[in-house]
Amino acid sequence: MKLWIGNIAPGTSDAELRELVGKYGVDTVVSIEQVPGDGSRPAAILEVGGTAEGMMKVTQRLNGLYWKGRSLTVQAMTR
Repeated sequence: MKLWIGNIAPGTSDAELRELVGKYGVDTVVSIEQVPGDGSRPAAILEVGGTAEGMMKVTQRLNGLYWKGRSLTVQAMTR
């Protein structure tokens, strides 16, 4: 399953993203793809382990979370 996390702070490391999602119940992060865009609202796509139900819970908890001076936009990706 994949998780889109948008509007992350520029310069956010993969380790910081792993720590963030780990706090909210994601035990396994298979891969992280940083998506810089134009640089004003970077994003990341995380491939994670878990169930669809667990992914919904994590998405609800993280979406809108104020983290590192930014309000995150989080969505579960089905493809």
